[in-house]
Amino acid sequence: MIRRGIAGALVLAALAASPAGAAPTPEPFRSNDFGGFNAVLPPGTNGLDNALQLANFLATGARPPHNNDQYAAYEDLVYAPKGLTAAQIPNYFHDASFGVPSGQVERQYSPRSDVTVQRDSLGVPHVYGETRAGAMFGLGYIGAEDRLFFMDALRNAGRAQLSTFVGGAEGNREMDEDVWAETPYTEQDLQRQCDYNPKGFEAAAAQLRQDVTNYVAGINQYISEARLDPSKMPGEYAAINRPQGPEDWQCTDVISTAALVGGIFGKGGGHELDSALVLQAARRKFGAKVGKQVWKDFRNAEDPEAPTTVHSKRFPYGAAPRNPRGVVLPDPGSVDKTKVVVRSTAPATRDDARHEGILAPLSQLGEDGLRAGASNALLVSARESEGGKPTAVMGPQVAYFSPQILLEQDVHAPTLDARGAAFPGVNLFVLLGRGRDYAWSATSAGQDIIDTFAVPLCDPNGGNATMASTGYRFRGQCLPFEVLTRTISWLPSPADQTPPGSETLRTLRSKLGVEIARARVKGKPYAFTKLRSTYFHEADSAIGFSSFNNPAAINGPKDFQQAASLIGFTFNWLYADDENIAYLNSGWNPKRAKRTDSDLPISSKFPWRGYQSDFLSGESPFPSKITGIKRHPQIVNQNFISSWNNKQAPAYHASDENWSYGPTYRSVTLDERIRKLIKGKRKASLPELIEAMIGAATVDLRGHTVLPYALKVMRSEPIANPALRNAVSQLSRWAKSGAHRIDSNRDGNYEHADAIKLLDAWWEPLLRAEFQRRLGKGLFDAIENVNLLDDTPNLHLGSAYNGGWYVYANKDLRTLLAKQKGRRALRRIKGRDSRIYCGRGKLSRCRDALLDSLQSVLGKDPYGQNANCGVGSRQMCFDAIEFRSTGGVTQPDMTWMNRPTFQQAVQIQGHR
Repeated sequence: MIRRGIAGALVLAALAASPAGAAPTPEPFRSNDFGGFNAVLPPGTNGLDNALQLANFLATGARPPHNNDQYAAYEDLVYAPKGLTAAQIPNYFHDASFGVPSGQVERQYSPRSDVTVQRDSLGVPHVYGETRAGAMFGLGYIGAEDRLFFMDALRNAGRAQLSTFVGGAEGNREMDEDVWAETPYTEQDLQRQCDYNPKGFEAAAAQLRQDVTNYVAGINQYISEARLDPSKMPGEYAAINRPQGPEDWQCTDVISTAALVGGIFGKGGGHELDSALVLQAARRKFGAKVGKQVWKDFRNAEDPEAPTTVHSKRFPYGAAPRNPRGVVLPDPGSVDKTKVVVRSTAPATRDDARHEGILAPLSQLGEDGLRAGASNALLVSARESEGGKPTAVMGPQVAYFSPQILLEQDVHAPTLDARGAAFPGVNLFVLLGRGRDYAWSATSAGQDIIDTFAVPLCDPNGGNATMASTGYRFRGQCLPFEVLTRTISWLPSPADQTPPGSETLRTLRSKLGVEIARARVKGKPYAFTKLRSTYFHEADSAIGFSSFNNPAAINGPKDFQQAASLIGFTFNWLYADDENIAYLNSGWNPKRAKRTDSDLPISSKFPWRGYQSDFLSGESPFPSKITGIKRHPQIVNQNFISSWNNKQAPAYHASDENWSYGPTYRSVTLDERIRKLIKGKRKASLPELIEAMIGAATVDLRGHTVLPYALKVMRSEPIANPALRNAVSQLSRWAKSGAHRIDSNRDGNYEHADAIKLLDAWWEPLLRAEFQRRLGKGLFDAIENVNLLDDTPNLHLGSAYNGGWYVYANKDLRTLLAKQKGRRALRRIKGRDSRIYCGRGKLSRCRDALLDSLQSVLGKDPYGQNANCGVGSRQMCFDAIEFRSTGGVTQPDMTWMNRPTFQQAVQIQGHR
């Protein structure tokens, strides 16, 4: 975000009188709208509950208007009878047309004379600006109106001071610690980004400067009204002992929020040091040569069986060279990971603290509530769609909050025509949604834009380097680390009764990013730093988002891909209009020094090509040379396009934090269903595509992709033990039924509940029986540290099975079974591992190990003491979606489904 003298401009804009003249008249319903747009965003649009409404909810359960009126439609789709029809789509999605139908305007008002807002029957705001400036003012105003308290929480979380804002509960402190370790910014750093003026983007920069000025003025207008009108002030402020409400907004708050959102959903990589520790553990176990082969088996960076969004065209990027240079491995046992907390008076009983207080669920914002890698999209081309127009069901999965972290908005003004969802605090533009005759969405891509560098330590005063040195060597100089300190403190409140306390957070920053660890390398002291290509460039992507909202800028798939390429964050962008579908992977992929290995720490002697260590050099909009648009995975009008955070294209190297791209990646459950819809002469309809999405949403990926092969191994000989024979039969029936975790008849119990219970108890013992006996516990645990055994629904985020050991178990068991059939069968398994791990390659040993592990869990209850949460059985409560409350009004848990939070279902009917 760029401006000239923006601090003074913001103050003047906030104090200025409203422009003279009559407020603009809203356009008629479906003006410039070519039809075919549907969407849903639970629980509901309205995120405001004033003090009276909050007290009423806490006393009686009465909800403010539009607080959860999309909840039922969203949940009920999982129970929809098979054979969904077009006439039934409105039961599960609302009309996402431009404007408000006649007779459905619930409220109309003008917060400034150059903007008019209409609220429809779901409370969704429709903003009409006489000018672009008026629309930006209106977007700031409605953002504050619907999400002011959430916006305040996000701007504080982006500064690593959520604990100071809402209380010292464990989740808040953990989020502050993570933010300060990953994306530390001082106020001066944030202001520098407001002031940033990149060469070649001056006109766009000037426009964005005006946009943010008016947007912030709209937020501050609402705040000033709320200070005088208690009905507009969120009741949560009194609950955190801030009855006066929030401080005024400024440009740095927009940057702080963008840094938080982009830093969570739009990055990838940065785990090279952990990868190196796995490599070293493998070498200790197997020796240098074989250890490297075993490491590659589990690293899984180039599995040819991995489902890809681009089906055939190769987009090489990031592959390890044969003879890499600059790889730096720490001496074994010398790694000391940097601790960001240097002083703390936090209570020892951290786990219990967050459960105290009327509004204690506020702490769940930081309790694994925000994470990337959970969105999906299904798009079918015009030639494969019923009616000859593309179909698309797509959306981001950002977990579930009350109020929702996304808000829905509709905006119309000169250069702006868009409707969809955006994050509060950065909702200057619709980030995911639709234009006049096109729709777009995104999934987190997570490709490798973060690298770890090994930097020699030194003493700035000329002494000998030690592990405690305060300087580092870079480009021939001994430079002092920049010490970034943040002190957070908190007091108890009705929202969070954690006892008073404080923490001091410290991060060391170098020219090659922030320090993450220290270690010895060949006996000498080193720091390991992490550098992200978009660090200090959190708001630059606004240029791309602005184009998405501008009808003049998007006239087809190529225009969309060009706009998406301007976004620095790592996303998979999906597009549909009435003739085309398209895809492009965005992100500032750095051009690394030749023959360096992005999977492992790199010597500081080999920074990125063209790297500017000033972070915000005015010579270029980018901190280093980045790959051009042509090298990014992209496609137009492929038969179908699917994305569920899977591998983007053949030869596109998986980032060092993703060890799971293989044949079992969860997007296969989408691909299988889409291929069935378009097989032969069949054409996919929009209702069928919706059914394909919701069908995949209840699949247990372990039961679908691993269990069938484990069952074949165990049944390779008759099973004598009756209890084991019965257990195997239960598991087999469930696997053959599709391995769903679903309560189709809504009786409060999953179908095949006993089989699901068995697999839930057996999964870890199964993996240990299959792999640990060959790897040894040390190496097994080291791999688990970088790739968890299971991504279970039990995190209550909705999203599940993103990552995990499913690919390892699938390929290992398939290879073992193919071995019994001979070389021809083995050759059909592409990208085989260097060895078979289960039973050391002997079927009988593997069978015995799996049966023994299954025997060990018979009769065990994996669900602990889960109380009934209102969804169904304890088993269903184990999975149930939990709406993390960032306000005083909570939501009931929802039946589990693995699906986007905001979702569009579109088949666009025409074009300009």
